[in-house]
Amino acid sequence: HVQLVESGGGSVQTGGSLRLSCATSVSGHFGDCMGWFRQAPGKEREGVAVIDSDGLAKYADSVKGRFTISQDNAKNTLYLQMNSLEPEDTAMYYCAAALGYGCSSVFSYWGRGTQVTVS
Repeated sequence: HVQLVESGGGSVQTGGSLRLSCATSVSGHFGDCMGWFRQAPGKEREGVAVIDSDGLAKYADSVKGRFTISQDNAKNTLYLQMNSLEPEDTAMYYCAAALGYGCSSVFSYWGRGTQVTVS
């Protein structure tokens, strides 16, 4: 049973930083991919960043240079360091996992989300 539990969200002023964490039962086996997604009110869910089992990361253009995704396989924890936050980053942030087939496959497992508000 895959579990994903996000934490670290909150309210921050423009230009501030937050670090999101996702405690997971995923062990980072070859082919696994972990990602962060977000959904703002009235908007579709969008991908923010993904990282595969080799540590290769990809980012949405809107967050490149500001956000960093990382994973600590020893702690089974995924992180998203968010710097230079903008009001447009306000959204519910979700941790997700795609197991066995890389980051191009379907993300089948999702956390419940953590709210980030930038004002």
